Amino acid sequence: MQAFEVNFDGLIGPNHNYSGLAFGNLASFRNAKNVSKPKQAALQGLEKMRTLLNLGYKQGFILPQERPDIGLLRRLGFTGSDRDVITSAANKSPELLPMIYSASSMWAANAATVTPSMDSSDGRCHFTPANLITTNHRAIEHHGTQKTLSLIFNDERFFKVHNALPSLMKFADEGAANHTRLTPDYNRPGVGLFVYGRDDLSPNTELKFPARQTLQSCVALARQHELDDTSTIFLQQSSEAINAGAFHNDVVAVGNGPVLFYHEAAFEESSRNNAFAKLNQVLAFQPICVTNDKVSLKDAISSYLFNSQLLANKDGDMTNMRLIAPTECRDNPAVNHFLQALVNDVSQPIRHVEFVDVRQSMSNGGGPACLRLRVTLTEQELDAVHPAFILNHAAIDRLHSWVSKHYRDELSPDDLKDPDFMEECRTALDDLTGILGIGNFYDFQR
Repeated sequence: MQAFEVNFDGLIGPNHNYSGLAFGNLASFRNAKNVSKPKQAALQGLEKMRTLLNLGYKQGFILPQERPDIGLLRRLGFTGSDRDVITSAANKSPELLPMIYSASSMWAANAATVTPSMDSSDGRCHFTPANLITTNHRAIEHHGTQKTLSLIFNDERFFKVHNALPSLMKFADEGAANHTRLTPDYNRPGVGLFVYGRDDLSPNTELKFPARQTLQSCVALARQHELDDTSTIFLQQSSEAINAGAFHNDVVAVGNGPVLFYHEAAFEESSRNNAFAKLNQVLAFQPICVTNDKVSLKDAISSYLFNSQLLANKDGDMTNMRLIAPTECRDNPAVNHFLQALVNDVSQPIRHVEFVDVRQSMSNGGGPACLRLRVTLTEQELDAVHPAFILNHAAIDRLHSWVSKHYRDELSPDDLKDPDFMEECRTALDDLTGILGIGNFYDFQR
């Protein structure tokens, strides 16, 4: 039975805003408190999804989470009607509003870690929502993520949606942004490559920014997903990359099929050598290293070269791959020159580059790869996915109309203080659940 890689992109919500809440995310810090453009952001995300459909790939999406998170404010002691709660928080603790209005769930690469059925011992596709505990605004996401994934992948014959790992720093987990699956092809078993920034047993004093993934969380995820030792590899991200702004590994490396496309500064050298030796034993591993003299680490991070989506050909051919890269790569002379040379180099399999405009997401620290969660599915499993979340052009057109109807052109930080904006967000999400036919999904609908 044929298997496919399906990209499930985060649908950007009406609350898209810049808050600079993530220490170590340089783009987010640069744009903190700037006016955002929610409508433009969501439409850019939809057009990226349409680009993949036009290229012949299978495409899904993930719901935006309910924001503002009024329940969190109530747990912090605010009382009264929901409008009263927002007004009171705005007057007494305005610093909480960016957290409860955060749009960060749009980056679906952080939603969960995924193991396909052909890799797990029980023959099911496994999902574990990321606990995201390193940053406060993201640590509130995992319950909503689990609820959403349980709706989309609701057939327990084929899917297992786990609880997030315990919310302890020892088990800090950032999801698929620090994980990739390498395989000869989608129909065969693969290897889970888990990248961590720190070992909780060996504190790293070289870090100036947080290492958001621990070795202990990676080991727990592999165990939870019923992976054996031969199909699991742990690889340490370099302190140099983290300190340069690579807060997730997918800022400096991306893999698919047998290919790992990475910057030479992405990994600690000894860890890389051990991991690559094991990969060479289990598959026809094809590393593509970008050296600093070709693309500097600074240019790689500012352009998000490695936060491109690396795709096999639409028929699954791993010798005819493409990158879905942000337009920032085209606009950076060094990166653009490198990409032109790359696609002309027939000794490696990346044959095409498509540029997509996701500037609103990029301004908050997320490129094309951040916006999607990759799920390898057999034909039977794909048929078992909730059909409302598998896209075609008509479905994208409906979402485009929905965004155009409900989203603001611009959103300023002060707008978060207005209870009317909360009502706008809820009206939009209420309309969305009606369009999708999924009933009263959000808490405010009950």
